[in-house]
Amino acid sequence: MTKKKIISVVGARPNFMKVAPLHRAFQKFNDSIEHLIVHTGQHYDFSMSDAFFKDLEMPRPSYFLGVGSGTHAEQTAKIMIEFENVCKELKPDLVLVVGDVNSTVACTLTAVKLGIKVAHIESGLRSFDRSMPEEINRIVTDSICNYCFVTEQSGIDNLIHEGFDKERISFVGNTMIDSLIYEIEKAKNSQVRASLNLAPKEYVLVTLHRPTNVDEPERLEEFLRIFNHLSQFRKIVFPVHPRTRKNLKYFSLEKKVSEIEGLILLEPLGYIDFLSLMLDADFIMTDSGGIQEESTYLKIPCLTLRTSTERPVTIDIGTNILVEPEENKIINVINEIIKNPRKEGIIPKFWDGKASDRIVDKITGYLY
Repeated sequence: MTKKKIISVVGARPNFMKVAPLHRAFQKFNDSIEHLIVHTGQHYDFSMSDAFFKDLEMPRPSYFLGVGSGTHAEQTAKIMIEFENVCKELKPDLVLVVGDVNSTVACTLTAVKLGIKVAHIESGLRSFDRSMPEEINRIVTDSICNYCFVTEQSGIDNLIHEGFDKERISFVGNTMIDSLIYEIEKAKNSQVRASLNLAPKEYVLVTLHRPTNVDEPERLEEFLRIFNHLSQFRKIVFPVHPRTRKNLKYFSLEKKVSEIEGLILLEPLGYIDFLSLMLDADFIMTDSGGIQEESTYLKIPCLTLRTSTERPVTIDIGTNILVEPEENKIINVINEIIKNPRKEGIIPKFWDGKASDRIVDKITGYLY
């Protein structure tokens, strides 16, 4: 039997959590499958890349493309040029892409035009907000890939509504939850909370990075006023994304930040330490995609500070609450969640730590 070659693409921090359990699952088929990881370098600094590889027990990437930042067009074009060279050299039988970043769509376009089959992990998710670059990436990737692996029922519904052949769609679960389950004991043993002198449930964990939330001075000032209100009730732990930190400085808001009592600013954290802080948070405030899923699995309340979500199962049955990022609306929900009983959720179907095994079983069926 000829050994098949599969490339998994990572480019941004959330991709690592989704690919790590796939790599472990592929190791069970070492005799028939060679699995290689290509890191595009779309996001790259130590705390947002190298630490994640260490925490997630991933091998060093076989290729690092080093494309760096740039406009969407520049970044996508650089990735396509560099990834084409990798594909021509390796001649893979399948390219695996995850999520919805520029690396996802760029590598899908490149592989498909070279006649290489592509599988998309997290297929079918839709926010129905085309002002989000990620939504465009999702739609384009799904429209040209060969195999669609879905995390929740809405993904199946969306793909069928868009005319996809059911044979292309597999409901497999969530590889990000695979990573969470695999690493949760390490997270429980992390010393990060002790190092910050935090008691369980006395703090709220916050992440903010989306341009709509952090690229305008007025909006950032709104969030600082929200933090000031929240600080009356809870400490606030805020690992600051590089984009957000840069804008706080650029908009001369650092003095206002320093005046908020109980606001703890951190550098971006590795996966284990961040997961540890999630486990013991009273609730979470975020504009991230994946954190909505992780908090639903952990049954921790999550306020998603956006106008839409591509992960509706986290609202329908999970612990997620969608809050329009407007000062009074967020403060009202904060007051409610502090004073009243919390939303109780259930864990979605197939979010059981075995999604990667289901995907790899399907892929071996496709390739042999």
